[in-house]
Amino acid sequence: MTATTPVLTDNQTLKEVVNCLAENVPIKTQGNCEQQNIFEILIRAATQRDSIENTTKVLKNVPTSNDIRYHLEKYSDITSLEEDLNKALPLSLARWDTAGTTENRHRF
Repeated sequence: MTATTPVLTDNQTLKEVVNCLAENVPIKTQGNCEQQNIFEILIRAATQRDSIENTTKVLKNVPTSNDIRYHLEKYSDITSLEEDLNKALPLSLARWDTAGTTENRHRF
C-alpha cells in the first residue's frame, strides 16, 4: 500500500455504506427516527449477527425496534429492494477504486 492509496477506517466505511443506502434506498421518516439512524442500526445488527430489537436496546439515543420495523414495513417488495441494494453497493465501492481495477473486489 502506498501513501496515496486511500484507506477506509471503520467510521469511514460505515459513513460510505450509510450514504450509499440513503442515496439509493430512500426511507421517508418522521419524528426522531431518521434515515441515517435506521441504516446504522440495520448495519450494526447485520454485522453483529444480532436482532434489531437487541441492537436498539444496546445502543443509546436511537429509535425503538418498533419504530425501525414500522419504516421497514413500507417496503412490501423485498425482491426489488434487494436488487436495488445489490446495484447500489458496487457504485459506492467504485468511488474508492482509484486504480480502476476490480482485482480483489468482493461480491455482495
